[in-house]
Amino acid sequence: MLVVGLTGSIGTGKSLMSKYFKELGAYIIDYDLISKMVVEPGLPAWQDIVNYFGKEILREDQNLDRAKLGAIVFNDEEKRKKLEFFVHSRMAEEIQNQQMTVIEANPAAVIVHDVPLLFETGIDKVMKKNIVVYANEENQIKRLMQRDGLSEVDIRSRIRAQMPLAEKMKRADYIIDNNGSMEEMNQQVRELYQELSALARAKK
Repeated sequence: MLVVGLTGSIGTGKSLMSKYFKELGAYIIDYDLISKMVVEPGLPAWQDIVNYFGKEILREDQNLDRAKLGAIVFNDEEKRKKLEFFVHSRMAEEIQNQQMTVIEANPAAVIVHDVPLLFETGIDKVMKKNIVVYANEENQIKRLMQRDGLSEVDIRSRIRAQMPLAEKMKRADYIIDNNGSMEEMNQQVRELYQELSALARAKK
């Protein structure tokens, strides 16, 4: 098996790449999805958060009120770290469980960890290979304006708030250039998946 990190920046097309890798046969561990899943009502992380912050951070349907929670932790370092601990510790358990399930079913699997903050959190260091999806800023802006209806000023601000793509690309083992056509991008993903599959079989 081979564990691979996949990341990018907003508007580069990381989620689309993740989808294509899955279609080709890779197993995807989606960190965004897991972060939402572990805080569903009644689960241990949800219970930890409610016990610590109180029931006032719940909506009527018992889901977390993310806006309220965000406002509480925004200017309180201690509470922010506590929230991160509650969520990240349960995420780590779920990620490990998912990965072990895949390995037991297919020892030659390519397991792609779809991680928005791959390098920022140091998760890249436990991956065998790391992939960065690249798009130039013009394409990032165009895609985000079409997808989310954001203003160019807002988008540029969000891009600046992230680790520069150039820095991520320096740390990557592979770069997928998502500035061209869909077919060009598909070809890159297919070729890369073939290479990763060969490595996974060799490490089985």
